[in-house]
Amino acid sequence: MSHSENTPRNFIRTIIDHDIRSGKNGKRVATRFPPEPNGYLHIGHAKSICLNFGIAEDYSGSCNLRFDDTNPARESQEFIDAIRQDIEWLGFTWNGLCQASNYFEQLYGYAEELIEKGLAYVDSQSAEDIRTHRGTLTETGKDSPDRDRAIDENLEVFRGMRAGEYADGEWVLRAKIDMQSPNINMRDPILYRIRRLFHHNTGDAWCIYPMYDFTHCISDAIESITHSLCTLEFEDHRPLYDWVLDHISIDCHPQQIEFSRLEMLYTVTSKRKLSQLVVHDHVDGWDDPRMPTVSGMRRRGFTAASIRDFCARAGVAKSQNRMQMSELENSVRWDLENKAPRVMAVLDPIKVVITNWPEDRCDEMECPNHPKIPELGTRIVPFTRELYIDREDFMEDPPSKYFRLKPGGTVRLKYGYIIDYQDVVRDENGMVVEIHCSYDPATRSGQDNSGRKVKGVIQWVSATHGITAPVRMYDRLFTRPLPADGKEGREFTDYLNPESLILKPNAVMESSLASANPEDRFQFERLGYFVADRHDSKAGAPVFNRIVSLRDSWGKLEQQHGA
Repeated sequence: MSHSENTPRNFIRTIIDHDIRSGKNGKRVATRFPPEPNGYLHIGHAKSICLNFGIAEDYSGSCNLRFDDTNPARESQEFIDAIRQDIEWLGFTWNGLCQASNYFEQLYGYAEELIEKGLAYVDSQSAEDIRTHRGTLTETGKDSPDRDRAIDENLEVFRGMRAGEYADGEWVLRAKIDMQSPNINMRDPILYRIRRLFHHNTGDAWCIYPMYDFTHCISDAIESITHSLCTLEFEDHRPLYDWVLDHISIDCHPQQIEFSRLEMLYTVTSKRKLSQLVVHDHVDGWDDPRMPTVSGMRRRGFTAASIRDFCARAGVAKSQNRMQMSELENSVRWDLENKAPRVMAVLDPIKVVITNWPEDRCDEMECPNHPKIPELGTRIVPFTRELYIDREDFMEDPPSKYFRLKPGGTVRLKYGYIIDYQDVVRDENGMVVEIHCSYDPATRSGQDNSGRKVKGVIQWVSATHGITAPVRMYDRLFTRPLPADGKEGREFTDYLNPESLILKPNAVMESSLASANPEDRFQFERLGYFVADRHDSKAGAPVFNRIVSLRDSWGKLEQQHGA
């Protein structure tokens, strides 16, 4: 095996280590990542991707990407394309690109084998009757009237189902296992149903489609998977996984191992709920930067490295794995700290006029692109008579420890000069629209010999050289840490955060940002990390998304709820 001694240990690796030592599977390790193409991947899938592909890499094994595409009613090529792009962006490469639909003929053959062995039968009951007769957790099931149908009759009807002789819902194929089983999944589960739907891969070739539980285990075996890693909701399905493989003529029998799924506070990771957010226009598509989808996080500006780091720190266990979103944000701060160049931007601009500065004068300030990494070089920022500062950096009636610009006050313009307040200009409504100040020529940054000391340092942008660009300020999508817990009898959408997106349409920033490419990331000094939107940014007309603030303003709140 190739994994190092520093690789974090977990119970799955312990199982694999034991299997290799015992010579099981010929000391071979083969995993797979098997998404259903009925939505975009989310942060929980990212953990599974890192686990499956990571184990294959560490043990010099293989990992397939397989689309478990058995329900054409909910699947599309759009989802397949998005899944492939997300996995590649996260930094992983699959050994085989597979689709369960490519195994439809083999799956059908195994279904006939079960019928011939007396282990499957066709059932004409309605879906409601099947559901009723299935029983509950406290009541056993009831045998179907069709359960003891003759093998020849079952084969005849099943072949007629395939030939399109029956209407949708008229028949299903069920496994004959045990209607008295304490595990509801073993109470004669449905294996096939009739559905006349166009399939994105097989077209109109089939009008019957296998169920997920029947397809998944056989697909694993066909691909010679050794360790079938899945989340804990499939633990009760494992007996069915094993039953199917034990009763068909197939050589490989993978081992299913379950681990806890990754969830985060202040969001949802159910595909059904995420789809509801998209369909009902609560968000702007699956890749909305507020969504916990991999595409959404990428568009928000999270890096692949930060997501991989977050998943690694989440760990692999059987216990509940609910993480604070601030942990993910800390991962991207860590990743961008020594990568993102610094620039100055003003999100809510108010003009400052330096009254003792000549109108035609423009100083060129040499500013470091990173204060701690000189290798990233410097940039030239023009300093002119008219500048913009952030409106929140000026207060007429400030609290006692307010160290930014105020009447009678003094502040340093970063990389520039110390300026002293003089007066303000107001509009017809009395709102301050312009601040007049004077500058001290002896206080230029790097050349200051004035001896003056000021506590406040603020960013600025030249009013005549800066560019205007929209900035989107993103925050938590929900106001409640567990929006889908249903404790108050309300829908999860009732807790949508009305301030999850705040648009700053007239932000002003350094002119160098006009040439920012989509997905270029920067630290806007004092404001946070930002990214040029991968879809909306155009040459000369960037649009920026805030990835994360410089400091965690939600951490204390999240700590109250625990991880």
